[in-house]
Amino acid sequence: MDRYLHIVSFDVPWPANYGGVIDVFYKIKALHAIGVKIILHTYEYGRGEAEELNTYCEKVYYYRRDLAKTHLFKNIPYIVSSRNSEQLINTLLRDKHPILLEGLHTSILLNDIRFHGRKMVVRMHNIEHDYYYHLASAETDLFKKYYYYNEAKKLKRFERVLNRASAVIAISRKDEKYFASKYRNVSFIPAFHPHTEVKSSTGQGSYVLYHGNLSVSENKNAIKFLLDEVFDDLKVPFVVAGLNPTPALKRLTADKPYVSLVANPDDEQMFKLINEAQLHLLITFQATGLKLKLLNTLYNGRFCLVNDKMLSGSTLDELCIVANDANAMKQQIKKLFKRSFSGREIQRRKTRLVQLYHNGHNVRRLIEILFDND
Repeated sequence: MDRYLHIVSFDVPWPANYGGVIDVFYKIKALHAIGVKIILHTYEYGRGEAEELNTYCEKVYYYRRDLAKTHLFKNIPYIVSSRNSEQLINTLLRDKHPILLEGLHTSILLNDIRFHGRKMVVRMHNIEHDYYYHLASAETDLFKKYYYYNEAKKLKRFERVLNRASAVIAISRKDEKYFASKYRNVSFIPAFHPHTEVKSSTGQGSYVLYHGNLSVSENKNAIKFLLDEVFDDLKVPFVVAGLNPTPALKRLTADKPYVSLVANPDDEQMFKLINEAQLHLLITFQATGLKLKLLNTLYNGRFCLVNDKMLSGSTLDELCIVANDANAMKQQIKKLFKRSFSGREIQRRKTRLVQLYHNGHNVRRLIEILFDND
């Protein structure tokens, strides 16, 4: 008998080019591969409709996200209130198929009595109020800072709606521990992703790489820390690469002889930068969710130097070198820059990543949660 599943996504999951939608898209792809008939419902607010989704879904419904500022003054968080569609509700009520809600963003449906008794599972991509508190602390714009703090408070209150979910699926061990202390039927399933094999190269590269979305406050703060405190006196080539670098970041990197900036590389160029680097610096000041760029680097790059917060319940500690302050990072960079990356390191990655981050294994665990009464 065919299994049908409704997925409600916070954003159009194609192109799969940022953290949250990467998990959604490759989850859809993995479910389709084992025969699940997917009915996708997605909020659209700038990414447009995506023909690619029709390859994996029986039907794709698009709903307009209401970005009106009036939602800022409601008790419900803005990210939730702006994704509330009666049209979506009416479509979901036509059958009794289970529903997978992507993020707290789409979880207002749990408050609707018309779904009482329906299998409704929530995939949490973050502890959202923690994430927004971190955004607020990293933000310099006063209006945005106030918005993030206000949203964090609302999200903390609204999170109780998860009591009405049939199950909650966390994206990291750290998040699982938090949600399990508050709600029932909590499981851990790592992020779904595009990688099927480790493509790291042996030998040595010629530079240290930091990559990410360069317009995001968290990443801007990380780069400033690295330039001011780690590469202030290191004579090692350092490449900063990623989307939309700000004018301030361009100025910051321009006068440093060992630092170069690669703005808006395409996928092929980004893979080459990752694959050919000797060492990847992956640091964050926000211990939230799973940093998919860590996974991307472990599949495609050489040595990974991280801080504790980057690991954040990923269970990938043994594949990385950890340093939590500028001096420790400097010492590790000097040491690792002279080492050759070996076939043994690659084999270790293959073994560990297949154990935890194999889409085929994880989709079967997801099926058990979604269709446990079949």
